Amino acid sequence: MSNLANTFTENAAVNADKTAIFWGDEQFTFGQAHRLAGDLAKRLKEEFDLQPGDRVGLWLKNCPEFVFSLFGILLAEGVVVSINNFLTPDEVGYILEDSGAKVLISEASMAEGTAALQSQFDGLGVIEVEEFGQADDNQVPELPPAGQAGEDLALIIYTSGTTGKPKGAMLSNNNLLRNVGGVVEELELTPEDRMACLLPMFHSFSMTVCVLLPMTQGLSVVAVKSLHPPKNIIGELLRHQATVLPAIPQLYRALANVQMPPGMALRVCVSGAAPLPLEVLKAFNENVGIPLLEGYGLSETSPVACFNPLHGEKKAGSVGLPIRGVAFQIWNDAGEVLPTGEQGEICIKGHNIMMGYWNNPDATAAAIKGDWFLSGDIGYLDEDGYLYITDRKKDMLLVNGINVYPRELEEVIYQFEGVKEAAVIGINDSRKGDLVVACVAPSEGATIEDAALLGFLKDKLAAYKMPRRVMQMEALPRNATGKILKTKLREIAAEKYAR
Repeated sequence: MSNLANTFTENAAVNADKTAIFWGDEQFTFGQAHRLAGDLAKRLKEEFDLQPGDRVGLWLKNCPEFVFSLFGILLAEGVVVSINNFLTPDEVGYILEDSGAKVLISEASMAEGTAALQSQFDGLGVIEVEEFGQADDNQVPELPPAGQAGEDLALIIYTSGTTGKPKGAMLSNNNLLRNVGGVVEELELTPEDRMACLLPMFHSFSMTVCVLLPMTQGLSVVAVKSLHPPKNIIGELLRHQATVLPAIPQLYRALANVQMPPGMALRVCVSGAAPLPLEVLKAFNENVGIPLLEGYGLSETSPVACFNPLHGEKKAGSVGLPIRGVAFQIWNDAGEVLPTGEQGEICIKGHNIMMGYWNNPDATAAAIKGDWFLSGDIGYLDEDGYLYITDRKKDMLLVNGINVYPRELEEVIYQFEGVKEAAVIGINDSRKGDLVVACVAPSEGATIEDAALLGFLKDKLAAYKMPRRVMQMEALPRNATGKILKTKLREIAAEKYAR
């Protein structure tokens, strides 16, 4: 059977003595990783009677045990339920109930939360990773092949739930393996590459690119313990000779101003999980010089859908071209395909499209029309097939009946000296529909005068697009993967400017 578990086993057998994970001063070989995963698989079956298809929650911070646990569940023919480690026990409880998880794998630092969940869910098994033993040798244990088919469910990853309750995107073994293959092809990865892992492993971008890809393709992972200050990151990347860096725009903003030391092995950087401001891309290109490729995808697309090419034209402001086997169309609200250059909803077709939302057929039917997944993002395709994202459909503003796309305004605001972070939102106005609010955080030591910022924007934006309020904050609220929480900003602005 071609599935994630068996691919991991085959890779571990070939690379038993090779370092799979660098974690500070610790190193774990592929043989050790497989042995620890195999021990967990055996325990899940024997102690918890895990049956094929049973769900197991994975609620962990970044650590090597996350990787061992992930593949232990898969080797036991279970389904991984990846849980944001920043969630509260109440929020985790919803995911456990919705997914019907039989076991929760967590860690000692979360013991209070797991105890509360055990009291809430009768019969929920809990394993703390501190209970894992040691793998003293690199010998890959003999395990019966996992019996999942390629089209069988492997992973449920819950969306952020910015509207309503989170939904569990169901990803098959084929979804994930073929997405891994697409990334390998786009970035021209070889087993000699070393993948940096800074992003939370529970997140779809990190899960596929920083965990599943290296463990099934024989690349080493350089997992960075501390992200602050940025020089800690650079030190670890240099120490363990990471060659590929997947990260979020926030990090590239910080690294653009840091002098890279001699001896760095980095050959390509990838930005995802949130829009990359043009000013950050420009500064990184000028100051660092390592190719920085912006890509795009969603949990529902396994997640990678496109990249700017490693070779060939890289278009600033674009998220690039679809990976092999993936196609884009732009639709209007009537489901009609729009021509080149016209903005509408980005729709995606290919091997990366999820199986559907767990236990939610209505949401599945709304999101998947025929072979096409409706992303909820607004964008357009240029004459060369490059994709440009304008905004989230739900973030689009309507001012006096005219569409206003916040990201367009944000890119202009970022050009104003002293702006570190920017987000544009709308609050309800009885006369205009949406009142445009510019939310900004100044750079350290900088002062932003509202009138000066608005004067700067006046020369660059049509009058109907102009912000009517400037809301300054020390830092804009973000989620665990760096996305600005516009829902929270709307709440703050609505209260501040209530009329």
